[in-house]
Amino acid sequence: MGWKVLVTAPYMQSVIDRFRPVFAKHHIEIIVPPVEERLNEKDLLQWIGDVDGVICGDDQFTENVLKAGCKLKVISKWGTGTDSIDQATCEKLGIAVRNTPNAFSEPVADTVLGYILCFTRNLPWMHQAMCKGIWRKIPGRSLRECVLGVIGVGDVGKAVVRRATAHSMRVFGNDLVEMPEVFLAETGIEMVSKEELLRQSDFVSLNCDLNPTSYHLMSDTRFAQMKSTAVVINTARGPVLDEAALIRALRNGIIAGAALDVFEEEPLPEGSPLRTMDGVLLAPHNANSSPEAWERVHQNTIRNLVEILEKSSR
Repeated sequence: MGWKVLVTAPYMQSVIDRFRPVFAKHHIEIIVPPVEERLNEKDLLQWIGDVDGVICGDDQFTENVLKAGCKLKVISKWGTGTDSIDQATCEKLGIAVRNTPNAFSEPVADTVLGYILCFTRNLPWMHQAMCKGIWRKIPGRSLRECVLGVIGVGDVGKAVVRRATAHSMRVFGNDLVEMPEVFLAETGIEMVSKEELLRQSDFVSLNCDLNPTSYHLMSDTRFAQMKSTAVVINTARGPVLDEAALIRALRNGIIAGAALDVFEEEPLPEGSPLRTMDGVLLAPHNANSSPEAWERVHQNTIRNLVEILEKSSR
């Protein structure tokens, strides 16, 4: 028996030729549409009608798309986050959703630490000054002088905490899930309310999932609770942070800076004020960058897909 599979995940598309023999072995015909960052509902409706499975990125699998996929058996997400997939509709329609938990915890945590170092040591700004011929020593801080607040202490959040405590930072955490005693003892993290975390932290790292409780978690009200010298770091999902509120907070000196790897609209629009604001570091949703992690996700995503397809034919 053969299947037709739509591959929309950009990272998988870039190496698809290497995996064609694997797909052929399992009698899978692959369809590779043009994708810049992700496909929206309108895009997907053009492709979904006769496919048995999908290897997707952050594409918008809405109720309309899922109902149009009359043969669809499985959505295999390249990576961890499945917030762009209407899972309630998938459950109703019997469409399996699979992902790779803990896919990029290490490189994302490295990215968070990198941003903290950039701000504490003022590395980007001294570089910019030097390139302009300006010899200016900008005062910095040691990591041990700073407090980090981590909102969302899951796999990525725990990896961030371990890096911070290894550098003698004091760390506050906030999560709906109770932390294991062994982790609390290992790291010395102090679990507190969001209000307490925001009030005391020099850096606030967002590492939570995107769900109805975390949408626009960082709002005007939340920014107002932060130190005026504090920096917010978002490597989670763009909509966890209200960008319009962030821009207001930066312009009005409510907070001092931001480091963003993810955005409410991706790619980030050319006219976004964030592109020209001092004290802001931007990256193109690239915190997962790690060839080793990518390879593990390639293999697991295909394995998840094949497992469900073959099970459906029994």
